Amino acid sequence: MTPQPSEAGTTDAESIAERSSEAEHTPVSQENALRAQLEIGQEELSRPTRGLALSGLSAGLDIGFGPLFMTALITAAAGVWSEPTLRIATGLVYSLGFVFVVLSGTELFTEHTTLAVLPVLNGDSTISDLARLWGVVYCTNLLGGAVFAAGMVSFGTEYGIIAPTAFVRLAEPLLSHSVTSTFFAAVLAGWLMGLLSWMVTSVKGSTARILLVVAITTIIGFGHLPHSIAGNVEVFAGLLASPSITVADYVRFLLIATVGNVTGGTIFVSLLKYGYVTGGIEE
Repeated sequence: MTPQPSEAGTTDAESIAERSSEAEHTPVSQENALRAQLEIGQEELSRPTRGLALSGLSAGLDIGFGPLFMTALITAAAGVWSEPTLRIATGLVYSLGFVFVVLSGTELFTEHTTLAVLPVLNGDSTISDLARLWGVVYCTNLLGGAVFAAGMVSFGTEYGIIAPTAFVRLAEPLLSHSVTSTFFAAVLAGWLMGLLSWMVTSVKGSTARILLVVAITTIIGFGHLPHSIAGNVEVFAGLLASPSITVADYVRFLLIATVGNVTGGTIFVSLLKYGYVTGGIEE
């Protein structure tokens, strides 16, 4: 049946398209955003361990594309581009790994430092549920990242797209600061990832989500802030590529980055935003 024009001169299909477009640009209230976060977080906490493990492994592998493109860019542009230009460009390509992870819906530990905490704060899940999810996702993220890093070091150098020195150049800034400086930088990274997790629920449409992911994770990449999962790939690759980076350096980085990321995502996003949204609802 041929659609009949409406009084405004548009077909029913065009009217539906207009309403869909309006819906995509309608802002989501904080209350609705919280409800959506609670539903997603509860669903993730209820997932079987095997599903979490496979999804976490996939995310750990996928996020490695960011460091891969960064080291390839450092190799190709070193000595050609100015340092500020190279730093901006590597920050941008760093975001690609996060785009792959977020849009594919796989489990990333630093998203769950915010997302999975909310149902626990709301009394819908227990701390043991949260510990199970964090433990499974974190370990499989690290495993996937380590596998990717090993392949990147072997393939990148043999294929001629990455110089071994690029792995060291990428890893050293994450290892060269004091414990205090590294911790506070990791808090910022976890805070930004928590904001990303919160805001992705508040926007509709894949284009808006991609722009949001790129904007936030480019800041992390440009500042070279310690992200426990992406940084795992960077530092582990440096460990494999150079004797100047030791196992102790790698473990130290993981411990500080992980604690900082959890602090940033849990305290500065989950607790604060849950508190002010629920406080507003009660009032």
